Amino acid sequence: MKQDDETGPDLCIPFPDQETGRTVTMSGLTREFFHTLPRNILRSFWGRNLLWHLLAIITTVIIVTSGFDWLYFKTTRPFARYLFPAVFLGWLVPVVFPIASFAFGIVRKDRRAVRSAYAAAQAAVIGLLIASFYKALTGRPGLRHAVRSMVDTSREFRFGFLKGGVFFGWPSSHTTVAFAMAAAVWTLYPDSRVTRCAAALYALYVGIGVSMTIHWFSDFFAGAIIGTVIGLTVGKVFMKSLHHGSRK
Repeated sequence: MKQDDETGPDLCIPFPDQETGRTVTMSGLTREFFHTLPRNILRSFWGRNLLWHLLAIITTVIIVTSGFDWLYFKTTRPFARYLFPAVFLGWLVPVVFPIASFAFGIVRKDRRAVRSAYAAAQAAVIGLLIASFYKALTGRPGLRHAVRSMVDTSREFRFGFLKGGVFFGWPSSHTTVAFAMAAAVWTLYPDSRVTRCAAALYALYVGIGVSMTIHWFSDFFAGAIIGTVIGLTVGKVFMKSLHHGSRK
């Protein structure tokens, strides 16, 4: 097979590219990552996926107007301190996991692990972009004001553009990214119960953790829906790439 790039044997990953049949290099996979990135952003809103975004919005309206956000906040106050590590894991794992999975795949010559690294990284990027976009438009304050004053601010939204920043708000970017990564990995490992359970538990821990510390419950719930849609979309693309390469 012909190498895709003359970058040296240390950068060569021993499986064929899905389109050319050439030996894939790290630079080739990186180009594939950026080539599929804009398409997968659009696919996350395309067809039935758009209905899931609408479901996230509708369920948020129901949760907010019913008062469940505030009830959940008051009920879970005693547990918040124990789940605060979820906030840090929500930012740490999206950086560490793709690197670790990529390194494992290179050492073990595992196509699936390498693809999982790129899929998880892309799912995390798309999840962060989409969650930040929604936050910029909805401007919902986080829990910090409610924690200090114990005044119900769960119904407060500042619709517009960047009226409430993009750190706190709706949906939870921690949750969106965690569920996006977990769903992508879940898709790429259909026969590994351990991997799937680990991915699901990670996403749930981060999501539930931030719902008790820095986000409202509806932020978590919407982030879980949107993140899962993103992860499944990305995972299917990389799974197709993996299978296509295996048949070459």
